[in-house]
Amino acid sequence: MSGRLILAVDGGGSKTDLALARESGELLSLVRGPTSSPQLVSVERSLETLAELVERACLGAGLMPLPSPVANVAQILLSGLDYPAEEERYLALVGGRGWAEKTLAQNDTFAVLRAGSENGRGVAVVCGTGMNCVGVAPDGRRARFPAQGDLSGDWGGGSDIGLAALAAAARSEDGRGPTTTLEQKVPAFFGLESALELVEAIHFEKISGDRLCELTPLLLAEAGHDSVAAAIVDRQAAEVVAFARAALTRLELTNEPVEVILGGSVLQAGNARLLKAIKAGLREIGPKISARVNEAPPIVGAALMALDEIGAKAEAKKRLRQEIVEAVGRL
Repeated sequence: MSGRLILAVDGGGSKTDLALARESGELLSLVRGPTSSPQLVSVERSLETLAELVERACLGAGLMPLPSPVANVAQILLSGLDYPAEEERYLALVGGRGWAEKTLAQNDTFAVLRAGSENGRGVAVVCGTGMNCVGVAPDGRRARFPAQGDLSGDWGGGSDIGLAALAAAARSEDGRGPTTTLEQKVPAFFGLESALELVEAIHFEKISGDRLCELTPLLLAEAGHDSVAAAIVDRQAAEVVAFARAALTRLELTNEPVEVILGGSVLQAGNARLLKAIKAGLREIGPKISARVNEAPPIVGAALMALDEIGAKAEAKKRLRQEIVEAVGRL
């Protein structure tokens, strides 16, 4: 097989995509599996998941028996690699797998930034199950966040939105809070009649609390006519702006023309109220600060970062972006 090969991984909170491609931009294989986030599963299970995906990708590309190394460069971007020590540990363990001559491992938020930008510079805020943000200045300086939930002062993402929706429904039902349509809508989503019945079901583990993130689309829809739901959406917007403001300030970019890339399922849902509030908040940071929702799947960013590493041509990057987008659409 002629030409150098790249292997790219985007492992988020719910799934993992792995791409194998040539330096020309030709996509050889794209496969999908469960989450490989070492924060959600063990590091060992994360590596096992990637090993299974590498084998499937090689099989799909006609590279069997499995070559060693598989690729010249592997770019592995995973949710849960939030500290340099975690990246170093993961690299040390993945190095013996023989997947690439050179392997890089970083947080998956960088995939969103690269997928939504021309050169991987700027700021990206990701709002999926949870939240995170990264910033990269033109000179390469970076701003990162621990993204440890309550421990690091985070609020936002599908999990927090779902919990807030249930809390508002329960308070509406028992009289502690204002009346909201969430009182009926939230339990009905799970086939129940009352919010407090849902609270009890989660307490006794009849329904997993992890499923509360499924309420996000419902909450966003109710925000159009319910003031309580609207307040939760406004809080989410404020958190996105707070992340972006912190990154831009630390990188001294508040007076520069910077595009904030918005990624993750919550932001990609395109809720008008949420996006309008985010854009208004960013304008208060600096008149040249703008926002754009990233439409490309994060695996595009991981693959482009791998092509960046080997010095691939612009035409190759354009081709691979298009081929991955089309392949993801077929998954």
